[in-house]
Amino acid sequence: FCGECLQPCLQVPSPLCPLCRMPFDPKKVEKASSVEKQLSSYKAPCRGCSKKVTLAKMRSHVSSCAKVQEQMANCPKFVPVVPTSQPIPSNIPNRSTFVCPYCGARNLDQQELVKHCMENHRNDPNKVVCPVCSAMPWGDPSYKSANFLQHLLHRHKFSYDTFV
Repeated sequence: FCGECLQPCLQVPSPLCPLCRMPFDPKKVEKASSVEKQLSSYKAPCRGCSKKVTLAKMRSHVSSCAKVQEQMANCPKFVPVVPTSQPIPSNIPNRSTFVCPYCGARNLDQQELVKHCMENHRNDPNKVVCPVCSAMPWGDPSYKSANFLQHLLHRHKFSYDTFV
């Protein structure tokens, strides 16, 4: 794992592996210097401006590349293939935006919720219900995560719906 992804796991009393969720000893974490070296030496073209950037800096470059931002703005919006005569159900829970379980900040999408909680509630020891999971049909609205921030980072850092 990269340091950014592993760091939150190391800041809790009983760290859990982000992949298998088993406890691990932070003293036994080793730096993968060969992988770091490869990421710092291999270059690839940015999908927007075609500038060659090392893989270690690609995520940062893409997030600030004007051409990528322009491409994203020009992406076609979702349109149903065929109009439907069925009414839009009104009792479906909102699964697009969420409320911060710590402070009540509203209208956060999944990525914004992760960012908000990491920036504002990193040291909050309270056990809270995950608003993303509880909005799902299988979610338990009373289940409080033992380590909500770790849960957020490893279960909700990436949204399959957004990717699709």
